[in-house]
Amino acid sequence: MAPKVAVGGTFDPIHDGHLALLKKAFEVAGDDGEVVIALTSDRMATSQRNRPVRNFETRVLNLKATLKENFGVERFKIEMLHTIYGSAIEEDYDAIVVSPETEPIACNINEVRRENRLHPLKIVRIEYQMAEDEVRISSTRICGGEIDSHGKVSHSKMVV
Repeated sequence: MAPKVAVGGTFDPIHDGHLALLKKAFEVAGDDGEVVIALTSDRMATSQRNRPVRNFETRVLNLKATLKENFGVERFKIEMLHTIYGSAIEEDYDAIVVSPETEPIACNINEVRRENRLHPLKIVRIEYQMAEDEVRISSTRICGGEIDSHGKVSHSKMVV
């Protein structure tokens, strides 16, 4: 049976850390599996951030373009994420791909799944992608002008 893999986030702006997360999800799904990308709703995205976030529709378009450009894949589904758990607590998934930041949420998802008499998800954790200054790449750092989406430090922010 083809694996169904969950991954989630705000994905704005998309950076190398997101690409690593998505790449791992497609690896886990294999050639015949499905990746379900839970993209945070506008309300959820803006309530969790102290910076502007593009609207859901724009983030969907950017995510689709990124997936096509970087992976050439078409076997994915994007759903709106309204809670930190999304459909992972009730639907039939096999695995979830997470970063160190989101791993505790995946553990909570498995607790709820057990309570709902569903099999626990295999939790696949990737490590943070580091910028050239050895601090993790994040959308907040990109929006703040510290680094670009590949982790290259902005010359205007370099300490001399």
